[in-house]
Amino acid sequence: MPGKRSTDNRQPRGSWVMLWRAALLVPLALGCFSLHAANASSATESPAPLTFGILPIGGPSESLEAWRPMLDDMSKSLQRPVHSISVSTYEGLAQAMSEERVDVAFVSGVLALDAVSRDRMQVIAQLVGGNGSHGYYSVLLVQKDSPIHTLDDLYRQPGHWRFARGEALSTSGYLVPETQLFASHKIDSDTFFANVVVNNHQNNALAVANGEVDVATNNTADLERFAQHFPEQYARLRILWKSTLIPHAVIIVRSDLSPQLRASIANFITHYAKSGTHLTAELAKLKLIHDISGFIPANDATLIPFADINYTLERRRTLSAQWVNDAAMQTHLQKIESDHQKLVQRLKTNQSMELPYRGDGP
Repeated sequence: MPGKRSTDNRQPRGSWVMLWRAALLVPLALGCFSLHAANASSATESPAPLTFGILPIGGPSESLEAWRPMLDDMSKSLQRPVHSISVSTYEGLAQAMSEERVDVAFVSGVLALDAVSRDRMQVIAQLVGGNGSHGYYSVLLVQKDSPIHTLDDLYRQPGHWRFARGEALSTSGYLVPETQLFASHKIDSDTFFANVVVNNHQNNALAVANGEVDVATNNTADLERFAQHFPEQYARLRILWKSTLIPHAVIIVRSDLSPQLRASIANFITHYAKSGTHLTAELAKLKLIHDISGFIPANDATLIPFADINYTLERRRTLSAQWVNDAAMQTHLQKIESDHQKLVQRLKTNQSMELPYRGDGP
């Protein structure tokens, strides 16, 4: 009717079409935005962390604290988190490497040899002492006023002395004394002494100083640290015997890490505390760990002396064991010889298994 306001709220047909198309485009746009956000998130995702295993020097917590400043620098250099683990025993660290819970590790030559031959790891660097040395010595400790003045004094009384040694995987605490000292006299330290205590170097030195044992194994590198922490007890000690030079500990990495990542780790470690504006600070951080001046490049051939130690020990055990006949013993000796030669050759050529890497990136 003329003059009456229209109550018809319908929109023209063209407007409905436009609204319908907009409704369809909203979820599509949101989907594109979500996909873009996901891609951006993936691109900025932090690299996978590395786990650094530490050979126990003193207690596990002490070792973790000592290494942390250098590992923080390593994390910044590699632009990825670097976690660390330290255990109370050599066996614990060996198991962690065997279970692939460790990517990089600071270990003794014997632990490194086992990791290289069994756990798909390879040597990239070797420790250099604060005085520039590339090795240390295994020692036997007695008290200063001990009646044991010579090795003959020790040998002539089997079943009399109390003995403290390192774990079976400890180079200076067990393997070197066993092969260089006791084997030449056809002595098994586990049966020769009145009783045997197995502990770390620090506790074994304390046991001698406090008169709890008569003789104990140790090494010159750990004794320097012991002298700083326990000067009074160190003053009560005397070195009865010293071994030939033992190569210093090494850094090993998993061989299935990407080549770029392995190279980056090796580059950081072997150039650390060598030059640059942070030289003084980096040297101070190394001193927290031990009397260390740095690390030099190394490869699996560094482990040949430790392969020789294992070979000598295996031969001694074979010769002292009971066999059905001589032919059986000779067969076993030949196998030991063959296995040793193969291992040495592999170490010399620095061969490692060609393994697919985990795509860790540079």
